[in-house]
Amino acid sequence: MSGGVPLRARLDRWWAGRSLRVRITLVVGVVALAALLALSRLGGGLLYGTLLGAADAELRAKADAAKAGIVAGAAPAEVRAPGIRVVNTAGDPVDGGSALPLRDGQVRRLAGGKALTVGGAGELRRWLAVPAVAPDGTTRLVVATADLVGGSTLLGRAAVGFLFAALLAAAVVTLAAWVASRAALRPVDRMRTAAAALLPGERLPVPPARGELRALAEEINLLLARRDDAVARLERFTGDAAHELRSPVAAIRAQTDVAVAHPDPELTEETLRAVADEAARLSTLLSDLLALARADAGQRSAPQPVDLVAAARAAMVRAEAAGAEGPVLLLVAPTPAQVGASPLEVALVLDNLIGNARRYARSLVRISVLPAGHSVRLVVEDDGLGIPEADRQRVFDRFLRLNPEAGGGAGLGLALVAALVRGRGGSVTAGATPSGGARLEVRWPTPT
Repeated sequence: MSGGVPLRARLDRWWAGRSLRVRITLVVGVVALAALLALSRLGGGLLYGTLLGAADAELRAKADAAKAGIVAGAAPAEVRAPGIRVVNTAGDPVDGGSALPLRDGQVRRLAGGKALTVGGAGELRRWLAVPAVAPDGTTRLVVATADLVGGSTLLGRAAVGFLFAALLAAAVVTLAAWVASRAALRPVDRMRTAAAALLPGERLPVPPARGELRALAEEINLLLARRDDAVARLERFTGDAAHELRSPVAAIRAQTDVAVAHPDPELTEETLRAVADEAARLSTLLSDLLALARADAGQRSAPQPVDLVAAARAAMVRAEAAGAEGPVLLLVAPTPAQVGASPLEVALVLDNLIGNARRYARSLVRISVLPAGHSVRLVVEDDGLGIPEADRQRVFDRFLRLNPEAGGGAGLGLALVAALVRGRGGSVTAGATPSGGARLEVRWPTPT
């Protein structure tokens, strides 16, 4: 650690700051170097094994020649020669020479038929033994030995050569990876430059060949289309909101200007009532706009079980207490039902659906709460003129009022319903009742 930052975190931050081209080059270079070093080690091991095999074959030939003399009855001293010694099975010399420069464990390995390499770098020596049975029945070990100095030098030079070749080859591969990645990413750079210069409504040219670049261009074009659509909707929403806000503000200002310019005690109450109505309308519009903005931004509280039947009863009470006489409200709820949302969202959805239905109904509004597997159906029907089939998709657009003469809000109620319900994974559809009235159905997921 350095300065309180772990080394791994520092490396991750350094790696994250490198370009894709540098990352590809480094990865290819490191992998190539590791693979080439492994091949170099394998090559050195094969060379060493070949050297030992040749030395063992030569030593065995010399040992077998001396063994033939022992078997024929020659004295151990007679077969002794440079690189040939005769010892008993314990490793003690029987040929009159000095003790072998080997440890007991090494002698036992020789007696077991295993060859040995003894010494350090530059002084390697190979030992090999074959058993020989003398005419008197005693067992002797004919030990053959030879220096591997020439082989050590060869191995050293080969190791240096292998290492140099591996480094050179890794450098060539790394350079090739840099050039290849640069060539491969050049179309991406051109696409990035072209995307930065695009004007609203323009799209990237799609490469004719099917591949990663074509898929990338298509995805970028889809993203640009969504961006342009979002910008257009935002501009339209802003313009509509400004227009709708201007009306109540202008009415309030006109009423107050008249009241100030022409004070009339007899009209004071009427003026204040008109100002209060416009202020209420403005407050409702601002509340709906704020709720829509939060829904668009995904600012939702964690879902919790909400009793939809109880919430519907409460919404009916609010609707009947809010205005003058209206159509009859009928609740159909055969069983309890819960949805996953927040109480405020459920109240907003019910208030807007019931308020919309009361505005157009002749005499009856039916609210049905029906469990349906993993969701709950909330159906609000009225006996009014209904929604034309061509407008059943548009009815959820913002600031859309199919019948402005019927009064009501700014056309945000059903748009707010759709935003809140779809934000919880539900759906909203518009249809018609058998009698031709409007039928709005909400499918709300149950709590998980």
